[in-house]
Amino acid sequence: MLQSLHVKNLALIEEAEVEFEDGLNILSGETGAGKSIIIGSLNLALGEKVPKEMLRENAEYALVELVFSTPEELEEPLKALDVYPEEGQVIMSRRITATRSVGKINSETVSASQMRQVAALLIDIHGQHEHQSLLKKHRHLEILDDYARPWLGDKKERMAKCYRSYRKLRQELEEAATDEAARAREISFLEYEIGEIEDAALVPGEDEALEQEYRRLSHGKRILEATAQAYELTGGMDGVSEQTGRALQKLSAVSDFDPPLEQLLQQLLDIDGLLNDFNRELSSYQEDAEFSQEEFYRVEQRLDQINHLKSKYGASVDEVIKAKEEKQKRYELLVNYEQYMEDLKERLRQAEEKLQKSSGEVSAIRKKYAAKLCGEITKALSELNFLDVAFSMEFGAEKEYSANGIDDAEFMISTNPGEPKKPLGKVASGGELSRIMLAIKTILAENDKIGTMIFDEIDAGISGRTAQMVAEKMNVIARSHQVICITHLPQIAAMADHHYLIEKNVVDGATVTNIKPLKEEEKITELARMTGGVKITQAVRQSAAEMRTLALSVKQGEN
Repeated sequence: MLQSLHVKNLALIEEAEVEFEDGLNILSGETGAGKSIIIGSLNLALGEKVPKEMLRENAEYALVELVFSTPEELEEPLKALDVYPEEGQVIMSRRITATRSVGKINSETVSASQMRQVAALLIDIHGQHEHQSLLKKHRHLEILDDYARPWLGDKKERMAKCYRSYRKLRQELEEAATDEAARAREISFLEYEIGEIEDAALVPGEDEALEQEYRRLSHGKRILEATAQAYELTGGMDGVSEQTGRALQKLSAVSDFDPPLEQLLQQLLDIDGLLNDFNRELSSYQEDAEFSQEEFYRVEQRLDQINHLKSKYGASVDEVIKAKEEKQKRYELLVNYEQYMEDLKERLRQAEEKLQKSSGEVSAIRKKYAAKLCGEITKALSELNFLDVAFSMEFGAEKEYSANGIDDAEFMISTNPGEPKKPLGKVASGGELSRIMLAIKTILAENDKIGTMIFDEIDAGISGRTAQMVAEKMNVIARSHQVICITHLPQIAAMADHHYLIEKNVVDGATVTNIKPLKEEEKITELARMTGGVKITQAVRQSAAEMRTLALSVKQGEN
């Protein structure tokens, strides 16, 4: 359940906090008061994109924070997303500046995609125009799959995996198709390339060793001069070693007279030993060093050969060797082309059989539960003033397989007796689509056990008796879910368990939106405004009071 919403510096809202309750929470207000900002702020906190214009003018940052209470059954699904409720709560927040936004769940920074995944477990938001998605046929199959998810299990993922294997083999077959002359040319070229690499007799890592040797040989003169000078300075006449020896004689003669001198003498002995070792190793290096022109020429030639191969086949000797192995495979494939094609076609046939079987399993489940879903939607629509509605799903087959299988499905509807069912997107009006989506959302939320449902002007395009039935449906939903509904219809607002007014005021020359909970008398005043417009007469107020009384009697009659 959504416990609270805290908004700061967002559009017209300077700072506002709302604590929501169980049951049916109604938000109302005049046009332009900022109702859409509430849905916008919720979406931001749940990981949606941030429009730059949402940041309040002259504000350094905006903040949206949602606090959810989470039932025990959600703990494991949340933990699977690396979210751990603290004292039965999940806090989701989004801090927004002019250049960036930071999302957090329980004080830990998370990505927007992770926020959306967590939000899908906690809340379902139906925006003003979402029912228009019903006009898109592919959305119908998505709705069915959402409904049938418990029975589909991992079958859809297995089907998608089968499709990827099938598609990869089919692409390989298309790319493998080549005429005999082209194959002969490619075989000849591969023979040349393989031979060129094999003739070089490459050794892994050889290029790095040769480059190091090339650097040594190319600077041979400088190396010999530098080592000779170093030896002269350290081991020659009047060099460091000679001077150190004289210093040892001087200290040895007096070290017995003062204990600290013994420690200094020992340090100098160590230095003398290190110098002697250094000079022996340097002398040995000079004796062993070879900088022949012949060796330099050999290394240079070998490097040129390797660099030529690297320029054609890879950035290192290892990559060139790998390229040769790949070319060898391709060569053997082309030499045995007929057998390869037969094997490839057989593998493709087997992959298609697996895909066909997997798609068939998914399709059978879809068709079985499509009938169940449509039955539930029909029942829900009759409760939303569709008096003689017929609702079903028609299945066809796509021309090609896809990761979603082979099914081509579409909702069909008839709202008048005797009329044949037609595609939903072609016959339903805006108000009808809104009610149909309400029915679908109700069924899916019950299936998914989503705790909070938010409806943003679900009442678009309806009035009168239909509005009353939508209100009663909202009331029924609110018995098992927390419902937050933004509405402009008094019939729906009258059913509120908790009613909040969104109003716009001018404070110190700035426009500010505020949200406040209404007491019972204030609820009737707001209902009168929604019913009568600008001028609220005594008759309008009495009508509003009667509407509220009737709504309460409906609610009490259910208990």
